[in-house]
Amino acid sequence: MSASAIFVLDLKGKVLICRNYKGDVDMSEIDHFMPLLMQHEEEGLLCPVMSHGNVHFMWIKHSNLYLVATTNKNSNASLVYAFLYKLVEVFTEYFKELEEESIQDNFVVVYELLDELMDFGFPQTTDSKILQEYITQEGAKLEVAKSKVPTTVTNAVSWRSEGIKYKKNEVFIDVIESINVLVNANGSVMSSDIVGSIKLKTMLSGMPELRLGLNDRVLFGLTGRDKGKTVMMEDVKFHQCVRLSRFESDRTISFIPPDGESELMSYRINTHVKPLIWIESVIEKFSHSRVEIMVKAKGQFKKQSVANNVEVRVPVPSDADSPKFKTSTGNAKYVPEKNLVVWTIKSFPGGKEFLMRAHFGLPSVENEEAESKPPITVKFEIPYFTVSGIQVCWFPLTSKNPSSVTKLQSKHLYGKSCILFLLFMHYKVLSGTREASYSAYYTMNKVQHSQAFFVLLDLTKPKTPVGDNGYHVGSYQLC
Repeated sequence: MSASAIFVLDLKGKVLICRNYKGDVDMSEIDHFMPLLMQHEEEGLLCPVMSHGNVHFMWIKHSNLYLVATTNKNSNASLVYAFLYKLVEVFTEYFKELEEESIQDNFVVVYELLDELMDFGFPQTTDSKILQEYITQEGAKLEVAKSKVPTTVTNAVSWRSEGIKYKKNEVFIDVIESINVLVNANGSVMSSDIVGSIKLKTMLSGMPELRLGLNDRVLFGLTGRDKGKTVMMEDVKFHQCVRLSRFESDRTISFIPPDGESELMSYRINTHVKPLIWIESVIEKFSHSRVEIMVKAKGQFKKQSVANNVEVRVPVPSDADSPKFKTSTGNAKYVPEKNLVVWTIKSFPGGKEFLMRAHFGLPSVENEEAESKPPITVKFEIPYFTVSGIQVCWFPLTSKNPSSVTKLQSKHLYGKSCILFLLFMHYKVLSGTREASYSAYYTMNKVQHSQAFFVLLDLTKPKTPVGDNGYHVGSYQLC
């Protein structure tokens, strides 16, 4: 069994919108959700499933909203949670930002989406690309779209409509990676791995068939090629468009892509990763008066590269006041509502080192208790830079409708990488003769809009035969 009803609440527990799918649970039961949540928070026993009588609440929090599913049966909890997260994804696709205001401004569209996403408590059409064909934010288009059933609902290729046409055919690849690195107090990397995904932006006419080859170690082993510059991908997960049988047989990623933006696959790579920006922080507290913070940032990447839009966020005591700053480069400002100092550097060359000193007044630190040490966060962008070493080795394109691909074109996408470190490195607190050192923990989210070389074949004219598709297609290399 699945959900009986879906609710969207604000942070105070007020119902913004709801949908009753089965009618077997009283809708007023949602009034017990917020008291239960507050009770569990006070007891330190917060859990994803809460119960009141024979009614169970499964919930997630997103931004300033709670999304809650209710049921009085022994439901499939994993299915319900997958649906709630999919709900967030679909709403975000429609409204760009999912928050209280976007729900209130688009309640008609939200109701229509809830009707299509779930039927009698079971998930139905959850692909946002399909939903956007007949549920739009413009009333005039909505009336026309509802007059016929979208072909994607009954198609064998349910994720792509027929008859799509573009004047200019293009494909773009994005690689998004989250890198987790554990570093000890001596600066040695204890463990590291990369969790990434490959996303497509497809603007192709007709029903194109794409085949994508990566520098996968298993693939190179099967074909007898050198494994020197390969990666070992684990926990691979594909979009429904990928032919799994083909991948299992020869590790070829073969698919008819959805139109527009989509996530083709996700993966994990176990590899050694060193911190690209090293942070050292020293805090010195003077009793009854002030606290001084020194932060040193050093670029540990090649000198030819430059990190842009660097943002270092340094946590400070909640009772700090009278801020004063001195930086060797960039600007620093105090954000009191978040208890942070934000140090921004527009351009950070590799191998360089910069300092920031901050001075704050304190009411008193004589009887200070052991306080938590939040991590320092660093966010920056490096053009033409990647960490995992994943490469697109080949990317031929064919089409069932040759006239749909009419132009030979090479396309270079020069992207950027954005790495977010959550780190706590050489964090020393100096007070009198005391000195404490803490180990470092990194969480890096790396967004790499990869540089790739794409060839869109002109199938109406003969080309130099190369490979099994009979056309010269070139090669594809991530930067």
